[in-house]
Amino acid sequence: MRKIALSVGLAAVGTVGLHAQDSSSMQTSKIWSLSGTLRGFYDDNYNTAPAGSALRRSSIGFEVSPSFGLDIPLEQTDFGLRYTYGLYYYQDRQDIGANPIDQSDQFDAWLSHSFNENWQASVRDSLVYSDEPSLVGGGQTLRTSENTLVNTGSVKLDTQWTRLLSTELGYQNTLYHYESNPYSGELSRLENLASVDLFWQVMPTAKVGIGYQYQQVNYTGNQVILAGPPHTYMSDSRDNRSHFVYANVQYNPLDNLTVALKLGAQITDYYNPPAGVSSTSTTSPYVDLSGSYTYLPGSYVQVGFTQARNAAPFITPASASGQIDLDQESSTIYGSINHQFTPQLVGNINGRIQYSTLNGGANDGTSSTWYSLGLNLSYAFNPHISAEIGYNFDDLDSNLPTSFGQSYKRDRAYIGVTAAY
Repeated sequence: MRKIALSVGLAAVGTVGLHAQDSSSMQTSKIWSLSGTLRGFYDDNYNTAPAGSALRRSSIGFEVSPSFGLDIPLEQTDFGLRYTYGLYYYQDRQDIGANPIDQSDQFDAWLSHSFNENWQASVRDSLVYSDEPSLVGGGQTLRTSENTLVNTGSVKLDTQWTRLLSTELGYQNTLYHYESNPYSGELSRLENLASVDLFWQVMPTAKVGIGYQYQQVNYTGNQVILAGPPHTYMSDSRDNRSHFVYANVQYNPLDNLTVALKLGAQITDYYNPPAGVSSTSTTSPYVDLSGSYTYLPGSYVQVGFTQARNAAPFITPASASGQIDLDQESSTIYGSINHQFTPQLVGNINGRIQYSTLNGGANDGTSSTWYSLGLNLSYAFNPHISAEIGYNFDDLDSNLPTSFGQSYKRDRAYIGVTAAY
């Protein structure tokens, strides 16, 4: 049976896992590209099990990852497609008679069009069908005997109405589908997010404004996720809607320095509890801060901080009030440094700290902290061949008593080669 990763945290920050840095950044002038990566790795805790657990096992292995891309730039339109397949072999699982292979399929498509200098639109979609933890999401990852499908699609329209006034309209749809119980009932969901941002150009390098987002989260498993007495919870008992209201600032004091900030509040309504349990709502801070600085050609620093609510990773027993785990509030600090030592040699460091607190259930207010670090060094011998070496570290420090909340540490090291044409 395939093994997948259960994404517990925010998935918007980026992929942190075995693929700390994609070394196949070699550019060509063709509209199509073909590449293949071969990596050998060592994973000291591929089950993400806590210390002392019989499930904590280590393994050497290898990864094979071919990719095909198509990018067609036109005068006012850019269209592209990409497919990437991943196969991951674990020697230890072969030795104990388990299925040694994980697999993943990823499809990406994008279309951007400039109607004129004042109207630009883009459409993007990314689909991942996976049983490999590092590709499912950017949150802390826990292994389970599940297959999962994650599809994220978005539409954006940017309009410059006058010299000073502009708007950004957006819509994003994300589907999480788990194939087997209990995660199909607890975690399969559809998230819809619509946004509108209004900006006023206060100076050539800065614009300020206000923004609004509406989010609808519907759990689609249609299963009993916690049986009574006294209450029986179905998948949709955790359905919720959120209103985000915030101030917006974008500041570009230099051509190589960009800062963006959204600061406001998130008002969430849990409107579909079972009979006999009161509906609830909560107001929490909403922050999205990011910055990027290019200090040398090919070398840059990116940092950020987010504060928002996101899906709780599991169900624990109900509290005295009858509430179960509704969601969690997460504070995330992230950053990366990409440094080009020479035209051929590039190094990358990325890291994240995520602090999450459960809302509802018997473990209401219980917190966990996840630390992640990725290091990568790649060398391009020529435009078609490159080699890389890297290391990744994960540490979950949790107070939760459940198997999907226990603390664990994980180290991974890898070395590989990529061919591109």
